[in-house]
Amino acid sequence: MKRTHKCNQINIDLIGQEISVAGWIHRRRDHGGVIFFDIRDEDGLVQVVYNPDSEETFALAENCRNEYVVFSKGLVRERPEGTINSNLATGEVEIVASHLDILNPSKPLPFQLDEYTSVGEETRLTYRFLDLRRSEMQQNLRLRSKVSSRLRNYLSNEEFIEIETPILTKATPEGARDYLVPSRTFPGSFFALPQSPQLFKQTLMASGFERYYQFAKCFRDEDLRADRQPEFTQLDIELSFADSSVVMNLITDMIKDVFKESLSIELGEFPKISYKDAIEKYGIDKPDLRNPLQLLEVKTLFKDCDFKVFSEPANDDDSRIAAIRVPNGKSLTRKQIDDYTNFVANYGAKGLAYIRVEDLSKGKEGLQSPIIKFIDDEIISSLMKTLEVEEGDIIFFGAGKSNIVNDSLAALRDLVAKDLDLLICDWAPCWITDFPMFEKNKSGDLTPLHHPFTAPTCSIESLKNAPLEALTDAYDIVLNGTELGGGSVRIHDQEMQKTVLSLLKIDEREAEEKFGFLISALQHGCPPHAGLAIGLDRLIMLMTHSDSIRDVIAFPKTQTASCLLTDAPGHAAQDQLDELHIRFHGLDKEE
Repeated sequence: MKRTHKCNQINIDLIGQEISVAGWIHRRRDHGGVIFFDIRDEDGLVQVVYNPDSEETFALAENCRNEYVVFSKGLVRERPEGTINSNLATGEVEIVASHLDILNPSKPLPFQLDEYTSVGEETRLTYRFLDLRRSEMQQNLRLRSKVSSRLRNYLSNEEFIEIETPILTKATPEGARDYLVPSRTFPGSFFALPQSPQLFKQTLMASGFERYYQFAKCFRDEDLRADRQPEFTQLDIELSFADSSVVMNLITDMIKDVFKESLSIELGEFPKISYKDAIEKYGIDKPDLRNPLQLLEVKTLFKDCDFKVFSEPANDDDSRIAAIRVPNGKSLTRKQIDDYTNFVANYGAKGLAYIRVEDLSKGKEGLQSPIIKFIDDEIISSLMKTLEVEEGDIIFFGAGKSNIVNDSLAALRDLVAKDLDLLICDWAPCWITDFPMFEKNKSGDLTPLHHPFTAPTCSIESLKNAPLEALTDAYDIVLNGTELGGGSVRIHDQEMQKTVLSLLKIDEREAEEKFGFLISALQHGCPPHAGLAIGLDRLIMLMTHSDSIRDVIAFPKTQTASCLLTDAPGHAAQDQLDELHIRFHGLDKEE
């Protein structure tokens, strides 16, 4: 048995030649005593004909079903008139089989593999080896491979070297729970799977490797969403003697290059937006710039308003009142508006005020809204001028604590744009910059917005005096409302690093215990450095227009972090637990 050609290679140039192919039976058809197979391999499909005059081969073909793995030999001929399939690269020809081997039969499938079949994700993940045979999944993973190769070539041409960092390491404060691995040789001690290679790549900069990258496996034990997995792949990059502009220019050119070479798409400009402006205009630090709708601050207009829904937040420093003007929003029905009200309630909003602009020439009488009667004419007039409304518009309002208004209107902005088909382009990248250094957690303590190794843009003294006012030299790259990755200039000065850790209430003993080797590296001549990590799974998800990163990962986990294919996680044998000195408390180990 020797395969001479891949399926997609069969064309009119081979007419009259004897060839052999191997693959899966994609479809089997029996037409009046003649059997047809569409045989599929990784490159494509070809039609193979089995005639009854070749008795042994025909008898075998009668016993075959979809997804049998077969080897077939025969002559290439032109398809009869009227049977050409223009949708196939091999659609002008077929193979008349003289020989057939069944390499492996298949049980009946739990679901069909053609593009018209829809099946639940649980079934797809349980039989992932079948799901991966589908053309959509094949294309996704091939694009992933192509993109990875292009990224490697790009970075290699830019004189980066690929260095692997450890998978078994030590727990570090990265903002999510670690996956822990018990040590047999050090009873009671644990390794942690890395949430990122952050400490190691900074140490490499101190080691004299000025341009590093790797496709790093990272692990985070956190609640999952469509764009999250417990294990994921990121393209990790770090540079010595580089500032933020060098990194952003490099990554901009790299992303442009991979889109052009992989998808023939020109991405255009990558505008820079400060974190403050992003929150004010879009309510979120990863805005979808394809969407023209913006949040407009109108708080000052309502300071003297008698309507408490607006007057209270108008006079509260921690609140805001923002409006979204939707052009031609008159097409929205009352039911849709009620649905939007219920939608923003999921984000903590107590309601959704709105005004329809029906006839500007009639002033207040030309507006329709349940709240109009509570607002003075003068405020309404100022509002219409500030928002530059036009007839047919609808205005939605968010009023309350700033975080609730931002979250609810950011989500509403995206939903309205989707419902009204408002997106103005296919691709809209941007950089978000000037992030705050710290925010307060629920306990009122400082916590880093990124991580504690991000360099602030201020002096040590200013950082100590006003930590919540400090900005960072950090930058996130965003595409179509998805954060592709983030990075920053790192702290390379040991005194600045000690100051940041001190503000986070991490004393010298804890700092030494958690990341002493990085502190030591900073103390022994570490150059200025900066870097970034791109989420490869998210990038491929966007490039393939997939709804979830599970569709671009060969063997993903479910939203409960389990693997349906392998039935992981599983139980360990008692002798393994004994070796690791592990006993269960408050959990039945037999469950």
